[in-house]
Amino acid sequence: MSRRVVVLDYGSGNVRSAVRALERVGADVELTADPKAVAEADGLVVPGVGAFAAVMEQLRAVRGDQLIERRLAGGRPVLGICVGLQVLFTAGDEHGVRTPGLDQWPGEVTKLDAPVVPHMGWSPVRAPEGSVLFDGVADERFYFVHSYAVQSDPAADLTSDTPLEPPLVTWAEHGVPFVAAVENGALSATQFHPEKSGDAGAQLLRNWVTSLGR
Repeated sequence: MSRRVVVLDYGSGNVRSAVRALERVGADVELTADPKAVAEADGLVVPGVGAFAAVMEQLRAVRGDQLIERRLAGGRPVLGICVGLQVLFTAGDEHGVRTPGLDQWPGEVTKLDAPVVPHMGWSPVRAPEGSVLFDGVADERFYFVHSYAVQSDPAADLTSDTPLEPPLVTWAEHGVPFVAAVENGALSATQFHPEKSGDAGAQLLRNWVTSLGR
C-alpha cells in the first residue's frame, strides 16, 4: 500500500527534488500547505533552504508551526530536511540575530567553526545503533550544503523531568562535530539533503516511508 506524504509548501526553495525523490521510493506525494491534507497524510516532510529566520517567517505565514505541532501531538510522523531540521531546535543565531525555533529539541543553530564555510559536498556520518533512517546506509556519505548547524547534543541537553525518550543523534564533522540527523519517535530530521544524496539518500527516504506503516 502506497503511503501518502505531504511535502509542506510554504515557499522555501526548490522542493520539487524532494517530491520526485519521495515518489521514486514509492510514496504518493502532494505538495501543499492545506491543513486537512497535512493532518491526514501518513507523513509530513518539512524542507528548508536559506536563512533560519526567513524559513521561520515563511513557516509561520502558512501556520506551519501549528500544523507540525498538531501532527506531533498526535504521534504523526514528520521529517525535516536541512533548515527543516534546524528550525526544530530552540533557536537559530545568524549574523548576531537570535530567532526562536519550534523548540521540539533543545539546542541552538550556530555558524560552523571551519576553515571553509559553507560546508558543501559529500561527508560520512556516525549513526547510532537502532537507527531506522540509516538502516543499511550507516557507512555511506550524504550531501550537505550549509553554513550553520547544531553543535550540542540534544540527547544530553534534555531535562531529566521530560517524559520523552532521548533522541537518537547522528553526527558528522566539518571543522567541528555537528548534528547530521535526529530521530525521536514520530519526529525525524536530517541536516543533509537525502534527495540529493544518490542511492544512499534514496534508501534513507525509503526507510522513512516504510516506517510510516508501522
